[in-house]
Amino acid sequence: MKVINSKSNDEKKITGAQLRAARGLIRWSAKDLAVAAGVGVATVSRAEVEDGVPSITNANLNAVRIALEAAGIEFIPANGGGVGVRFKESVAQSTIKGDVDQ
Repeated sequence: MKVINSKSNDEKKITGAQLRAARGLIRWSAKDLAVAAGVGVATVSRAEVEDGVPSITNANLNAVRIALEAAGIEFIPANGGGVGVRFKESVAQSTIKGDVDQ
């Protein structure tokens, strides 16, 4: 019997804390993220309330992750130091370069 929507220790899983941080980095509202991911605002809010892996469907969590990655976010796995988020290198470099040119 297969359990649907169960959580796993998959490294691709992201946490609610990472979602909040990622959204803050790109200055998106919960509605902006919901629209980009094709999910409801309530789904984004529910996911962000939890510090650990959110109890939303895997499909919704993947959609949110893909939307944030497409916007330039990179999720950092625990790998001994704790999970986190940052801009992808190319986004960070272009942002810095843009700040210098202005």
